[in-house]
Amino acid sequence: MKVAEKQVSISGHTKVFAVLGNPIGHSLSPVMHNAAIAEMGMDGVYLAFNVAPEHLMEALNGMARLGFGGVNLTIPLKQVAFDGLADLDESARLLGAVNTVAFEPGGMKGYNTDGLGFLDALSEAFGKSPAGLSVLVVGSGGAGRAVAVTCASAGAGEVVVADLDRERAERVVEEIKERCSKVPVRVATNDSAISEAARSAGLVVQATPVGMKADDESALAADAFTAGQKAFDLVYMFPETAFMKAAASAGARPVNGLGMLLHQGARSLSIWTGCTPPIDVMRSALETAVYGRVVSRK
Repeated sequence: MKVAEKQVSISGHTKVFAVLGNPIGHSLSPVMHNAAIAEMGMDGVYLAFNVAPEHLMEALNGMARLGFGGVNLTIPLKQVAFDGLADLDESARLLGAVNTVAFEPGGMKGYNTDGLGFLDALSEAFGKSPAGLSVLVVGSGGAGRAVAVTCASAGAGEVVVADLDRERAERVVEEIKERCSKVPVRVATNDSAISEAARSAGLVVQATPVGMKADDESALAADAFTAGQKAFDLVYMFPETAFMKAAASAGARPVNGLGMLLHQGARSLSIWTGCTPPIDVMRSALETAVYGRVVSRK
């Protein structure tokens, strides 16, 4: 599908949406959301702002007063919003983080579309859910925590949380035990244990910031992967990351995080507008930005 090429016309009636992060220059959220806004015929625009964590709540309160249509949050603001917002949707309470803020008549409300966005992307890429799979999640920060909890909630056969920060990883493990007591869950916190867990996993998820720079090395070496394994890198700004190359060299099936970005964003837009977003248009905009073309699915 051709990416929408409609001109954005700014007026005094234009509804403003945004993504906030620190840093924010890497974000492709404006690309997909502005394509969707144009396709939907909305008088709106989606922008990106760099906001330090200590200024987040002040910024959100200002945006509410200015009449913003909705806001997405990325690194490192999701936990700050979770702690700062009084009204939280069950999706945010489940994942312990907020990536979507709606400005409703009663005030600001925090949501999290990352978990369902990940499941949508996983199904689209591999035709699978995490149910019954042994899952290794590398990284236990906001994104890693969301994926680990989501996989456990979806009935994973086992969840291994890998992080060199053992205390942080153990916090995620304890949360999963409280919510999903029937799912085996454990921590891996040194290189050999992480590699061993990776080799025995059906799905390996790379959920650290490693790979957001073009010259970053893979978070896992090639010998940590096995043939036929599913490998999901949440990094989305490159067609193929070092993690994906390492996985492919061992015969694993790697994908980047573009699908997760797409589907979590579509869910956010639906929350803000109450409308069904044009996912094909959003996808085409993202693929053009990353690959320089729309990917054929024939």
